[in-house]
Amino acid sequence: MWKKAEKFLAKDKYLGPLVKKYGPCKIRPSKKGKYFSTLVGAIISQQISSKAAAAIFSRVKKGLDSKIIPEEILSTSETKFRKWGLSKQKINYLKDLAYKIERKEIEIKKLDRQTDEEILKKLVSVKGIGRWTAEMFLMFTLARKDVFPADDLGIQKGVSKLFKRNYKIHEIEQISKRWKPFRTAASWYIWKFQD
Repeated sequence: MWKKAEKFLAKDKYLGPLVKKYGPCKIRPSKKGKYFSTLVGAIISQQISSKAAAAIFSRVKKGLDSKIIPEEILSTSETKFRKWGLSKQKINYLKDLAYKIERKEIEIKKLDRQTDEEILKKLVSVKGIGRWTAEMFLMFTLARKDVFPADDLGIQKGVSKLFKRNYKIHEIEQISKRWKPFRTAASWYIWKFQD
């Protein structure tokens, strides 16, 4: 899937050694049936440790009999969600997402047919989903080829480490243009390098 990207990035002075070191990019698109649960998971995991997020998501999944679908989110009481470990704010975010999908403001199963900008616009209209979460969806759920989250801390640190100097976000965005149209894979290599 990423062969062209790897070939292109291998020629880059900075990313070439990383392509060689880390091998093929491992990002793969998810099945359409997973889009909603992925966004639910993204909302749950905001501002908490990945261990806590996994535990809460597991309780929600069990509580909903593994039916992570808009109808179940909308019909489940706040009390139950609170019992599973969700804050009032995150419950509102989940309900807003489910509501927008139910009303077809967001056609979840058709997202893969829309442009990156259309998807970003729709997802950030949901309470609790910001640009970063929407970009992660584009990258790790839809496997879009040219997404570069310049405001991600790992990307900022990775680029600074790679180029051996600190940059502002707008400068990182400028630098990223050298990796167009394969900035998703470039991001993956930068994260691997930063880790």
